Amino acid sequence: MDKITPSRRSANMRAIRSKDTKPELIVRKTLRAVGLSGYRLHRKDLPGRPDITFIGRKKAIFVHGCFWHGHDCREGNRRPKSRQGYWLPKISGNQARDARHQQELASRGWDVLIVWDCETRSSDLVSKLISFMNSRLGHETHSSSEN
Repeated sequence: MDKITPSRRSANMRAIRSKDTKPELIVRKTLRAVGLSGYRLHRKDLPGRPDITFIGRKKAIFVHGCFWHGHDCREGNRRPKSRQGYWLPKISGNQARDARHQQELASRGWDVLIVWDCETRSSDLVSKLISFMNSRLGHETHSSSEN
């Protein structure tokens, strides 16, 4: 049973943003701090509308919320207590869609990096971003499940 009213739940859900989220802003700030600028945001012409793209390098970065995209960290493993019949297939569908978009980008010659919300609070974020940007075009998806 949900502990808040349907109208309050609706207001909470409306407040969740799909772009310019706090984790995304942290990644963008980190990229600028290490001298990696010249990226483009939310390219509609690319599968999945990557959050950050470096067009000339064919590098795409997605910043995923752990809960919404089913990361295997503590937040991502948290399962809703109400409406599981809706939320569990929704999260699984998000994961399938993400995998499909990553594959489509790879088939177009793009390298893809997934940065999880939990990783934006890690001191390893800088090295992860630099390593990805310095890697040769390998048509791989770079992701980690570390917390």
